[in-house]
Amino acid sequence: MSQESEYSEGDLRNTGMSLKHDREWDYELERIVEAVEEKDAKKIGLQFPEGLKRRGPKVADDLRELVPEDATIMLSGQPCYGACDLDTYLMKRTDVFVHFGHSPMKDTDKVIYVPLFSNVEVTPIIEEALETLEPAEETPDVGLVTTAQHMNRFEEMRVYLEDRGYDVKTRRGDDRLTHEGQVLGCNYASADVPADQVLYVGGGKFHPLGLAMEHPDKHVVIADPVNNVVTVADTEKFMKQRYGAVHRAMDAEKWGVIFCTKIGQGRWEMAQEILEGNDDAYLITMDEVTPDRLRNFDMDAFVNTGCPRITTDDGPRFHKPMLTPGEYEIAVGNEPLESLEFDTFHGTW
Repeated sequence: MSQESEYSEGDLRNTGMSLKHDREWDYELERIVEAVEEKDAKKIGLQFPEGLKRRGPKVADDLRELVPEDATIMLSGQPCYGACDLDTYLMKRTDVFVHFGHSPMKDTDKVIYVPLFSNVEVTPIIEEALETLEPAEETPDVGLVTTAQHMNRFEEMRVYLEDRGYDVKTRRGDDRLTHEGQVLGCNYASADVPADQVLYVGGGKFHPLGLAMEHPDKHVVIADPVNNVVTVADTEKFMKQRYGAVHRAMDAEKWGVIFCTKIGQGRWEMAQEILEGNDDAYLITMDEVTPDRLRNFDMDAFVNTGCPRITTDDGPRFHKPMLTPGEYEIAVGNEPLESLEFDTFHGTW
């Protein structure tokens, strides 16, 4: 049997980590079944983030064994990158709608959120991160943040650091965030704490990179328990990329203003402000913003009022400069180049 078929995506068995368990998720099937029974549901919708769509059919199979035979289970094929990215079409056509992989962004009885908490041990990587953090004897204050998948270990992280002499500073950012100490790819308000250093426990570099951009005065240490790596957030390469995009857009005459129609990503007022201030700006409404879908528009540059990750992750792939609203203000001369900062979302929808 090949590794591709034997091990799931994100499997930890070949990373060299010493773990008690393989990386598995709690799909909370009992809670879903209870909702189906309570509502006498006949149509059940399941939505998974991109990295877990491959698990969808197996979860559906498990549910079929637990729900009435006349119930229909539907899998969303729409792209999904966060709690702001609900498949509203499917949601409106099901009696029970389940969104996997993210914590609630807004209280609602229409959606069952299953965060899929990870069972990866976090203390080994935090122990390694102590070598990169400033010593507790010299700098006792430390901010602590993580993602939804590791929130079940947050108190364990806090206690571990406190036992080693640190004064752990945490807060819940704003209404877009469900938990104290939680960060999203578009919101780092939980890191706004009275500490000069912040420990981010989680996978990937985008979250801590945005955190370091949003809070440039803080020393951001990344402790990745999945890949068993400790690094320091370095914004230099990212900043060069963004400055380059702004410079290329400074001579632009025709602007495409992207308004994202996804439920949690639309900033209508922001898009309108740009249009009102520029006679050569044109509103383009889209749900999924991709380079191919914009290629046929005859624009000199674009400004994205939707998810910031569209600009930062995929920016170099667009055929014309793709800017954030703040970068747009710099490109058209309304703000100085020094004002460039990370684009973030606040509040819900």
